[in-house]
Amino acid sequence: MKSMKRVLAGVSTLVLMSSALAACGGNSNSSNANATTAPAATTAAEATTAPAAGTGEKVTINLYSFTDEIPNMTKKYMEVHPEANVEFKTTIVATTDGAYQPALDQALAAGGKDAPDIYAAEGAFVLKYTQGDASTFAANYADLGLDDQLVKDAGIAQYSVDIGSKDGQLKGLGYQATGGAFIYRRSLAKEVFGTDDPAAIKTEIGPGWDKFFSAAEKLKAKGYAAVSGDGDVWHAVENSSDKGWIVDGKLHIDPKREEFLDLSKKLKDNGYYNDTTDWQEAWFADMNGTGTKPVFGFFGPAWLINYTFKDHAKDTAGDWAVTEPPTGFFWGGTWLLANKDVTKDDAKKQAVADFIKWVTLDTSETGLQYNWANGTMKDGEQGTKDSVASSVVMDKSNGEIAMLGGQNMFDIFVPANANASGNNLTAFDETINKLWRDQVREYTAGNKDRAKAIETFKQQVKDQLNIDSE
Repeated sequence: MKSMKRVLAGVSTLVLMSSALAACGGNSNSSNANATTAPAATTAAEATTAPAAGTGEKVTINLYSFTDEIPNMTKKYMEVHPEANVEFKTTIVATTDGAYQPALDQALAAGGKDAPDIYAAEGAFVLKYTQGDASTFAANYADLGLDDQLVKDAGIAQYSVDIGSKDGQLKGLGYQATGGAFIYRRSLAKEVFGTDDPAAIKTEIGPGWDKFFSAAEKLKAKGYAAVSGDGDVWHAVENSSDKGWIVDGKLHIDPKREEFLDLSKKLKDNGYYNDTTDWQEAWFADMNGTGTKPVFGFFGPAWLINYTFKDHAKDTAGDWAVTEPPTGFFWGGTWLLANKDVTKDDAKKQAVADFIKWVTLDTSETGLQYNWANGTMKDGEQGTKDSVASSVVMDKSNGEIAMLGGQNMFDIFVPANANASGNNLTAFDETINKLWRDQVREYTAGNKDRAKAIETFKQQVKDQLNIDSE
């Protein structure tokens, strides 16, 4: 997803982070964008029109997104569905400065002919639209004719289904899967462990954090850092926890998330990392092998390799591989939802269902999933390959990429997607995660003791979100 299109280091960090943490994906799969990005809540729409079929009136579909990634998919859709009697009008509002959600919320609440018929929601706030207050606007996929059997037949990872569902009713699915792996340097693996075979490295770093820190000690003895910063470990911890931040309306600190205090301190006290912060220059330098100490690996989904490493690991390209992480997790993603009002018009309902199905559930070689997985969005051009929602598609696709020295990444990401859990997200994660990570760094820096860091965190959540602790 182009929300993870990684811009060069010279672009401002704020813009990078809002883009990066958004939906995760890349630009090589997409066509050149013509849709206009709208600042704040300003609407800027451009139509993508298919040739009319028959004499029926053209169906207009209003599409809201925070990047040009999904709007660009409409162009590919038109190429492979020339008979479609549909016109897409796209509105793009960047997530920068939190502009997208208010614009989308206003448009959904206003309703009418300009209301979004299809809209995107990223992992950082998707639960608001699939399970939270704004879920009342979303149509059930079943009401669009997209039933559970289609989901099963496509082999969609359960975590993605869980996040996109409310009370057993599916309301959103993604086209990209973001199950996480451990991405490591082959040359360092050979020197320290005697092999760069993913099957062997998997047993060196896991399962479990005790094995990982045992590997970190071996790496330290050779002068290497296990990871760049504690954020690399946090993403694996956050999305492998059993419960999310809010349980029964109160702040809940899952034991696995509380353990991050200890894991982060262990990294710092033992010099197992370079003490960087993700999405900062030093983090990117570690990908390129030009940081304080050579870094063995990073935790992340396929988009981190395909789009972030692509821009920032030029000197180390080809020296990477992926293996199963110490714990299953996911990071990021974009879900596609439909306005429930589209079900009131049979023609629009069918047009919306056809497009969503093509993006999220079509496993044929003309579907979006197959083109995305194989990097064939542009005819005659090899684009970026990516991990997709459908394991069926990945099983029949070529996931070999140069960044990984020709390794087929799908061998790792299919099980990674299956091992991820979607039961630990809340609608407040964006805010609470930042508060938590700030206090963890206060603790590891020695500015606060463990108890004080937790106390401060709880008070900040209360002050900012009016949520009491358990």
